[in-house]
Amino acid sequence: MEKFTKITSSAVPLPIEDIDTDQIIPARFLKATTREGFGDNLFIDWRQQSDGTPKQDFVLNNPVYSGKILVAGKNFGCGSSREHAAWAIYDYGFRVVVSSFFADIFKGNALNNGLLPVQVSEDFLDKIFKAIEKDPDTTFEVDLVNQQFTISATGDQTSFEISAYKKDCLINGFDDIDYLLSLREEVEAYELKRAN
Repeated sequence: MEKFTKITSSAVPLPIEDIDTDQIIPARFLKATTREGFGDNLFIDWRQQSDGTPKQDFVLNNPVYSGKILVAGKNFGCGSSREHAAWAIYDYGFRVVVSSFFADIFKGNALNNGLLPVQVSEDFLDKIFKAIEKDPDTTFEVDLVNQQFTISATGDQTSFEISAYKKDCLINGFDDIDYLLSLREEVEAYELKRAN
């Protein structure tokens, strides 16, 4: 995984509540066994008509909005436990998803795949949406080391929670196996000491 310490980026607003994993990546696209290519079908039923033409009113089809941060309504990632939802968001190019609430399984899947879910209060989420509405090019700083999210234009800032273990994994670009391998020398030293 890519290392993650700090990102400054514009954001894509998706002010819809209860976005479930089937809307993020429909079940018909879950046949692949590798993570690549899922971004092509992110929100596909919202992005395209049945004939494959783009729906002009959907935010991902609007060139005004871009960036590595997706800002969504409350209860993001609810529904089934498919890990492919996190794969699709990451493969599309997002590195952060901001919401006022995440489904627990989605949150875990996101963290396991290098995607940072930033949970903020509903009031702060509203400030983010308003900042994007005022200026689609406005930027936001996501500082994982200090666990701070900042609206650059106003200086408004909030902290966010993350487990110390997952924070360490993201900062170092580790998945769970990489993390264990990083402790190999310590484990070997312990086993050698214990054997004597």
